Amino acid sequence: MSLAWPVYQLGATDSTNSEAKRRVATGAFVDCWLVAESQSSGRGRLQKSWVSPAGNLFATALFREPGGLVVASRMPFASALAVSDVALLFAPEADVRLKWPNDVRIDGAKLSGILIETGGSGAETWVAAGIGINVMHAPDAAGQRAASISTLRGDLAVTTDMVLEALRKAFAQRLIQSHEGFDGLRRNWLERAEGLGGTVRVTASGTPVEGVFEDMDMSGALVLRLPDGARQTIRAGDVDLIGRV
Repeated sequence: MSLAWPVYQLGATDSTNSEAKRRVATGAFVDCWLVAESQSSGRGRLQKSWVSPAGNLFATALFREPGGLVVASRMPFASALAVSDVALLFAPEADVRLKWPNDVRIDGAKLSGILIETGGSGAETWVAAGIGINVMHAPDAAGQRAASISTLRGDLAVTTDMVLEALRKAFAQRLIQSHEGFDGLRRNWLERAEGLGGTVRVTASGTPVEGVFEDMDMSGALVLRLPDGARQTIRAGDVDLIGRV
């Protein structure tokens, strides 16, 4: 699927997702990959910045989604799985984990930043799936430790071009899976979930909520078991594993 999409090299840019949205605003765009050598204003979920030095991968898959927002809402999970597939391809021994909803981490260190933006409706829905992967460098950002493919492997043999080729293949497979329904994505995501069965703290706009991470429901929401035994469904927020750095 996505292997047929052209790849546009942007050189240095503000953000591949910003460029994607500019192309959408013209009213005419093709399904494609937008790739930058570096970004001056990389961004992730919850308005967090993404440090973007040359040597890492910064890409956005821009495409029309005929399945509408129902399928588009699965993209955070599909994209995270695709990145974890890539990480395991190049570092098979790594303990790659997914922190809800779409952080890809190794031993609590962040390997990737993912930002999904959508617009339109029905068959005219568009998706900009922005994906940054630390390939050569592991810059600390937003108070989090970082990992890179080079540090996982212990060498510099893997290039951004190699990671992009692998990502295009993995993303195509996960996009096809997302069209088949959410159940398969959900099962695969939970197999790699970080903190499943443990206590987590979720911070959104209100008071932080702590509970045991029991499940992810069929809408992609986090399901917590609260201290009083009640269950609470969380649809947005930042997750911290209790006792983890």
